[in-house]
Order: sequence, then C-alpha cells, then structure tokens
Amino acid sequence: MNIEQLRDYCIQKPFVTEGFPFGETVIVFKNQGKVFLLIPLDLFPLQFNVKCNPEMALELREAYPHSVLPGYHMNKMHWNTIIVDGVLSNKQLFEMVDASYRLVTKGKSLK
Repeated sequence: MNIEQLRDYCIQKPFVTEGFPFGETVIVFKNQGKVFLLIPLDLFPLQFNVKCNPEMALELREAYPHSVLPGYHMNKMHWNTIIVDGVLSNKQLFEMVDASYRLVTKGKSLK
C-alpha cells in the first residue's frame, strides 16, 4: 500500500473530508467532523493512526508488535499507529481503516 491508495480509500467513504489542521505534514481525515485517520507525510515507511476499540487495539499490538503501536501523539487506549512495512496485508490495513471510520460514525445519522 502507498499513500495515494490509502488516501483514495479514505476519501471515497461517505461524508469524509480531509485537511491539514496540524500543519502541512499531517493529513487528517474526518467523518462529519470526527477524526478517524491521520497520515504523517514526513515519515518512512508509511504509517498512519487509526481509532480502535480498546480491546482490539491491545490484541493487534500483541499480534503485530513491530507494525501496530500505541497511537503516536494520541490517546493510547483508543488509537493505534500502523506501520506499513509489509507485515500486514492491504486487506488488513483497509479493515483497520473501516473499523476506525465505523467507530466515529456510531451515534451519527448518515444523512
């Protein structure tokens, strides 16, 4: 996966916006105003932060200790930093994006 694939996957979801509220080096994706994914543009390999159910966050960190880390500069209970280093498949990465999107969608009416 590369940054263009990740961006395209996020932006095609309903009600998603992207912006740079933290400066020009971090793309932030929101669903109806709620952040669900952040991509630092100045790090290699590609990595991104996703919101995660706390129990699943811990399970993923234990299963993939070098590729799934506590969310950098985020609430460690609810966010993971995902390192795109080839350990996780694109399918797994997209599933994490989908789960994050769903978490911020809960309780919102999709108009």
